[in-house]
Amino acid sequence: MIQAKHKLIIALDVPDRQSVRQYVTMLAPYAGMFKVGMELYYSQGPGIIEEIKSLGGKIFLDLKLHDIPRTVGRAVSVLAALGVDMLNVHASGGLAMLQAAVEAARSAQQPPLMIAVTALTSLDERVWRQELGFGCSIEEKVRDWALLAKQAGLQGVVASAREIEIIKTHCGREFQVVTPGIRPSGSEPGDQKRVLTPGAAIAAGADYLVVGRPILQAPDPVAAARQILEEIEPVSTDLNVGSCLVLDT
Repeated sequence: MIQAKHKLIIALDVPDRQSVRQYVTMLAPYAGMFKVGMELYYSQGPGIIEEIKSLGGKIFLDLKLHDIPRTVGRAVSVLAALGVDMLNVHASGGLAMLQAAVEAARSAQQPPLMIAVTALTSLDERVWRQELGFGCSIEEKVRDWALLAKQAGLQGVVASAREIEIIKTHCGREFQVVTPGIRPSGSEPGDQKRVLTPGAAIAAGADYLVVGRPILQAPDPVAAARQILEEIEPVSTDLNVGSCLVLDT
């Protein structure tokens, strides 16, 4: 399951260092990366990055930066210097903001993979059109944002597995897609709306899958992680695609 491991990002959506140490120590053999999101980063600060690195974990810092270009550029400079492996911004911030993020990341000693968040997987078409007021479909807007991110120089996007094909068609097979909203068969979707199973997401062309609750809240987190790897290993071997899988919370 070595190849499959590098496709899995485990979301550390926990608030304290003790839980982080416990899960990273336990799950490092089964994860290509660990996701540090807002809850963990805001409660523990930048020191949690060094903590995870000291335990041998690679890091996807999921803060979804979205502000004026100057502010985002400065924030990316600070965060990239922490030695994270992946970092994201919101695609909806516009071309100038995305370019500022890319330029700042490139100046780091070890530049992280820069990706842009498109449409959150908690959104469905009703919310998209009625509450947010978009006149196009989610898929169409995700395509547009992915093209904008590529134009700005980012290496990929965060998007639902349901939008992978349109992204790859318009941005190229090498353009990375990090896929949240992954739920193993039989799992509760929770607050996620646009979901797929791990195997289906990899078959669709996902490069990375992010998984949180289906692993962390399982009676046996190691067994849950291994089950996901066993599901995606034959698919990823057959397709020889992708790098990582993120099961979102």
